[in-house]
Amino acid sequence: MLIGYFWFFTHYTILAEVYLGHIMDNELFDIANTIGQQLKSKGLKIVTAESCTGGWIAQVITEIAGSSAWFDRGFVTYSNNAKIEMLGVNSQTLEAYGAVSAQTAEEMANGALAKSATDCAVAVTGIAGPDGGSAEKPVGTIYIAWAYKNQLSHVIKKQFNGSRHEIRAQTVKAALEGIKI
Repeated sequence: MLIGYFWFFTHYTILAEVYLGHIMDNELFDIANTIGQQLKSKGLKIVTAESCTGGWIAQVITEIAGSSAWFDRGFVTYSNNAKIEMLGVNSQTLEAYGAVSAQTAEEMANGALAKSATDCAVAVTGIAGPDGGSAEKPVGTIYIAWAYKNQLSHVIKKQFNGSRHEIRAQTVKAALEGIKI
């Protein structure tokens, strides 16, 4: 009986995650599609700089047919070296504040904007877990930055809960929703 319960619970949990993931994917697609229509109508392009989401924001965007009209490129900069080399994040920023910080997120967004032919950028960095958190920066700590040509950048801190997948999905959603055209 216990084995049957374990089997049911395990498979039910997997099915629930797949179903909820499908709902989340549709929601993300809808948000990105709306942003894409706004960007395209104004002749603007966007770039992404991602650490903890590993390219998920760019993946959602490129699921949309015709996104090449408003999406230039995505940088996946998981390591500190990648942040420095690809986006020009200052090594002193990483030493002083860490990869998961408002300062790093802002430099990622500004670096992506500077290294692409775009009008706006979104950058994310954080701790998706299940390991890597600390008392100061627990699992689920995320920084999201948006940068716009000829404007000041904007950074927010989020504290998400859930599994690694759920934290990353919430990050993608918040990053997309924060894009202001």
